[in-house]
Amino acid sequence: MPAWMSDLTSDGFLGGRLRIAQPRRGFRSGADAVMLAAACPALGGQSVLELGCGAGVASLCLGWRVPDLRLVGLEAQADYADLARRNATANSILMEVITGDVARPPAVLRAQVFEHVIANPPYFLGGTPAPDGGRAVARREDTPLAAWIDAALRRLTPRGIVTLIQRADRLDAILSALADRAGSVTILPVAGRTGREAGRVIVQAQKGARGPLRLLAPFVMHREPTHAGDREDLTDAASAILREGLPLTPLFAKGS
Repeated sequence: MPAWMSDLTSDGFLGGRLRIAQPRRGFRSGADAVMLAAACPALGGQSVLELGCGAGVASLCLGWRVPDLRLVGLEAQADYADLARRNATANSILMEVITGDVARPPAVLRAQVFEHVIANPPYFLGGTPAPDGGRAVARREDTPLAAWIDAALRRLTPRGIVTLIQRADRLDAILSALADRAGSVTILPVAGRTGREAGRVIVQAQKGARGPLRLLAPFVMHREPTHAGDREDLTDAASAILREGLPLTPLFAKGS
């Protein structure tokens, strides 16, 4: 085990309803993982695959909100995969974690299909790598974004749903990778504050569908117009998602 994985913190998610062990200096999941889980429209009895599950935060938040899911995670880094398994056990949520590469998934995963695939692909194309290997692998895009989306679509059942969270400036790459393979695309921009540009987008699409694209009103995370120091200033809607575990799925429903 690398040194950065031996120093763990126990972090509360969903208002402390989940306790997740994460490396203090490695890659640490936060609000993006919770938002991703909240946007997935999975129902009890369905199956969900998370590509690049890390310590398991997104899948476990989803598993807490929706009982009786078949949760499977794929994680390239063996230490994080083991941590995800331990976190699932500690929170009494059933989750299978497979160690393997998104671009070259192991045979055990290629033999399966899922009604839902969720992913939070690495955000950064280049730049100076993070000082620890785990964080660098999780945040730098060594596998192209198109390959993540291809892997997701290959693992979906017909009419299955893929849900992604990514930087807003990668939206064109996401839509290009989905073209002719998935439709009924719905985009939720996520902005830090009212009047600010969206920094993230949550994109949902249905495999094999041909419905029109929908661009939703921005979801705003913070109530104050500027950073107000250390005190929390989440909007009521963001607090409901991040602290109470409420879903984002009503925003994605047609007619919302």
